[in-house]
Amino acid sequence: MSEPVIPKPKSEFLQVECPDCNKVQRVFSHASTEVKCLVCNCLLAKPAGGKCKILGKIVTPEKKE
Repeated sequence: MSEPVIPKPKSEFLQVECPDCNKVQRVFSHASTEVKCLVCNCLLAKPAGGKCKILGKIVTPEKKE
C-alpha cells in the first residue's frame, strides 16, 4: 500500500537584506503586516493580499556540508 500524500506548505521564511543598511532579517513570505528593518526602520515587506511584496533583496543562505 502506498504512503498518504502530505501537501507541502506554500509559505516559507525568507532572508531579506535591507537596501539601506545591508542587515539580513528573516521575513515570512505571507506576512499580513508591514515588516520593517530592526536597525534603520526601512520597509522590507508589505502585504499584498496573500504573498507579501518583498522590497529588499532576497538572500539565499549558504548550504552547510
